[in-house]
Amino acid sequence: MAREFQRGHKAKISDLTPGTDLYVGVQISGPGLTFDISCFGLDANEQLSDDRYFIFFNQPKSPEESIQLLGAQAGDTESFRVTLDRIPANIHKLSFTATIDGAGQMSQVGPGYIRIVAGGEEVVRYAFTGSEFTTERAVMLGDFYLKDVWRFAAVGQGFDGGLDALLKNFGGEVAEEAPAAPQQAAAPSFAPPPQATAPAPSFGAPAAPQAPQVPQPAPSFGAPAAQTPAPTPQQQMHAAPTIAAPMAPMGGTVPPPAPAPAPYGQPGQPPQQPQFGQVPGQPVPAAPYGQQAPAPYGQQPPGMPQGVPQGVPQAGAGLQAALQPYKETATGQRWTPQNQQLMRVDLTMGGTPVLARQGSMVMYQGKVDFSYKGAGFAGRIVGNATGQEMQLMRCTGRGQVFLAEDGSHLHAIELQGDGICVSAESVLAFDESLQHEVRRIEGHGIPGGALFTMQFQGTGTIIVKTHGVPVVLPVTPTTFADCNAIVAWSSASQVIISSQVRLRRNAYPGHSGETVNLQFRGAPGNFIVVQPYEV
Repeated sequence: MAREFQRGHKAKISDLTPGTDLYVGVQISGPGLTFDISCFGLDANEQLSDDRYFIFFNQPKSPEESIQLLGAQAGDTESFRVTLDRIPANIHKLSFTATIDGAGQMSQVGPGYIRIVAGGEEVVRYAFTGSEFTTERAVMLGDFYLKDVWRFAAVGQGFDGGLDALLKNFGGEVAEEAPAAPQQAAAPSFAPPPQATAPAPSFGAPAAPQAPQVPQPAPSFGAPAAQTPAPTPQQQMHAAPTIAAPMAPMGGTVPPPAPAPAPYGQPGQPPQQPQFGQVPGQPVPAAPYGQQAPAPYGQQPPGMPQGVPQGVPQAGAGLQAALQPYKETATGQRWTPQNQQLMRVDLTMGGTPVLARQGSMVMYQGKVDFSYKGAGFAGRIVGNATGQEMQLMRCTGRGQVFLAEDGSHLHAIELQGDGICVSAESVLAFDESLQHEVRRIEGHGIPGGALFTMQFQGTGTIIVKTHGVPVVLPVTPTTFADCNAIVAWSSASQVIISSQVRLRRNAYPGHSGETVNLQFRGAPGNFIVVQPYEV
């Protein structure tokens, strides 16, 4: 059950949830008001010493992605993903703020809140109303701060000056914007961008997500002033590129000016320059239908690098260009899929060893140690009796390990205090921090002795193997799955063996081949994973 905070209340994050991968939702609204919701990553002096940690609609994530802007979802005006164990050591506080874009005061807002969700469950909520404020135009809602451990505080402190005053309070700089041209309406500072859809987080977003709303684009805070063309009503001022004047060539002839920019949202047309041997003003003859237009004399055909004599191989071709699509993918995360069949784990992140299926390592980098991981005498007895024995190796050290097996499709499933049931045969690797045990399926039996499965719980990641691309289905009272095609299901689901064998059917020489299925029951939010293959 979520804890209700009042202004000034504080608590350790570890007292609220054991997880460190958190969802932060903010709900704030008012009649005729538009809000900009941001997160400031501050140093030990509570200053914005690194503007890359000012997370807002034009900078939606920090460099290592420990703070990410997710957009409107699950009834929240704005939401964030915060991974506390990945925040760099120079960031000591995360301050979540809301500011009014345009006219208005915080006293006009209705009931709102800031909340923290972990593992799909809301753990804390600080609610506020407009009666707590007067003429303020910005408010600090809540803080994550580091004081020997990460803690959360409900703040509720307002600023009269809006976002500019808030930014200056944290030591940031507000860039001066170029004045608008005469007889043109200046674009609003926070004009909405084209429609975008924010993906729902898979790590801890609450149930019943609502239609996402469009996040607002960013002001040019902290950016150096640049000479930009005058904005139009359809173009944002701080989104216009800087246009440099062309340099005069040897001889003093200045090229003709560039054409006027195309309307917002439409591609611009390149200037038409006379080609070698062409009379200015005459159109270039078109190529026959279905054929490519010939290249001007002395130039390469379209799509080839210009300035290179014809017949010379394209730059970058050869071995390096051929191998470029298969280079290692590094995202700064602990688990990174390199393709559908290859997974990379970075042991230097998280500090937790990895348990992987014996023989699944195909390559590693760095100083990594592989050791045998035994299940113990009791574990071997249970594994042999249930068919859920896993032959594992323990991967420790500092480096990156690449895992694969038989070309199976690999899927990283991140658990935040919740659980999942997976057959031991479908598990490739998992963090040692996860607890796992054999769980019995209710019923009288399944052909082949598959009466049991493995249940994983805790905080960490498990890599699941499938034959082909799986499908995830919600659990309903009428959800059935073939016991030979099911891969995994949420641990809160109730599983019952359903047999369609009838005495009358046994009198005939054959049957449909679909005599035993698994029936799933559970509350909304439960799921099953089925692969297009029967083991």
